[in-house]
Amino acid sequence: MARASDGRRARAAASSGLKSLVAVTRTIQGLVLTDREFSLPLEHARSDSGQIGVFAREVAAEDGRDRPFLVFFQGGPGSESPRPTTPSTPKWLPRALKDYRVLLLDQRGTGRSTPVGSLPGMTAQQQAAYLELHRADSIVRDAERIRQELGVERWSVLGQSFGGFCVCTYLSIAPEGLREAYVTGVLPPIARPTDDVYRATYDRVRERNRRFYARYPDDLERVRALHARLADEELLLPSGDKLTPRRFRQLGSMLGMSDGPERLHYLLDFPPDSPAFAHGVEAETSFARNPLYAIVHEACYADGCATRWSAERLFPEEFASSPELFTGEMVYSWMFEAYGALAPLREAAELLAAHEWPRLYDGERLEANDVPVAAAVYAEDMYVERVFSEETAARIKGLRIWLTNEFEHDGLRKDERVLDRLIDLARGRV
Repeated sequence: MARASDGRRARAAASSGLKSLVAVTRTIQGLVLTDREFSLPLEHARSDSGQIGVFAREVAAEDGRDRPFLVFFQGGPGSESPRPTTPSTPKWLPRALKDYRVLLLDQRGTGRSTPVGSLPGMTAQQQAAYLELHRADSIVRDAERIRQELGVERWSVLGQSFGGFCVCTYLSIAPEGLREAYVTGVLPPIARPTDDVYRATYDRVRERNRRFYARYPDDLERVRALHARLADEELLLPSGDKLTPRRFRQLGSMLGMSDGPERLHYLLDFPPDSPAFAHGVEAETSFARNPLYAIVHEACYADGCATRWSAERLFPEEFASSPELFTGEMVYSWMFEAYGALAPLREAAELLAAHEWPRLYDGERLEANDVPVAAAVYAEDMYVERVFSEETAARIKGLRIWLTNEFEHDGLRKDERVLDRLIDLARGRV
């Protein structure tokens, strides 16, 4: 049943121009879950831009329904918040619930929020204009409207990977709404061209290839044989997409996770003609479920610049001449022709690649920051250049950084010690 206070909040939202549906609360395995839906402006700077739905799920311990809020910003971009299935899933949840009630935000375009799919019925220009409004700045403004609607003076935030971009944007545009801030996996580069990002990232991907083949030397010939076969004959994936050598190389995006090398090895272990191989490859390289990832991936790095297909322009000669080298999480223009799920957004993707993106971060405001901030930076992270994270850490006044090689990019969801350490850092206990 919904709490009585939710009705009062809904009426208050309506009178302030916000619209929220009555929340629904249930208790599952000792967790009190409250589903909340909000109707928010598509474009916060324009009152006539129309409305989108944004969903958030509040999670509390049975004795913690009045604890302060911790808002979780998911990685991606383009992925919804995790769905708690047990009191210890996701892994960091038990530690969070000792101090907070958690608000799992389905960032705009994801999950139960108004989804981004193929955007039928729009011109390419309309699609591009709509998709422009799905970066960290719009997500943070959504969160601020929700905070105000819930009557929360200040709350804490936790950002994983792309969620860290959202946290740093929050510190730039609305720090007055924050009590504490935690970041895992990445501190975004500030005012750096996206070319700097991908030039450094290719170096990290090259190193992960070296480590992979050192661990599984027999896979090198297996990969070369698959490339030769894919160049000569057609191998279709379950969706009907053709498995090309370029798409096959994108399996390397797994290599930056703690279990990534093993997952890739066991996938290569299947016979290429088997359903297990075909479905496994498609599952690891599909954007059908979350097309927003491919659309705004480069754009999320753009802090006052155009990307112009940065990863594609900087494709190293060593990768071009060595097909056995897997690529990482880079996005390329050819994907919007080769991937059936992305084809309807091809022209919009070209427009967005040429778009001059506005700044996301306010350097002066970050340098004057007074919000307690702690960040876990993984020293050997494949997806993020450590030096850039350290540069950003130095610009955010008071930020305490934990530089460690104990975890990979997925450290937060693998070990609750990560969040525990960040809470202690932010509160000056270590």
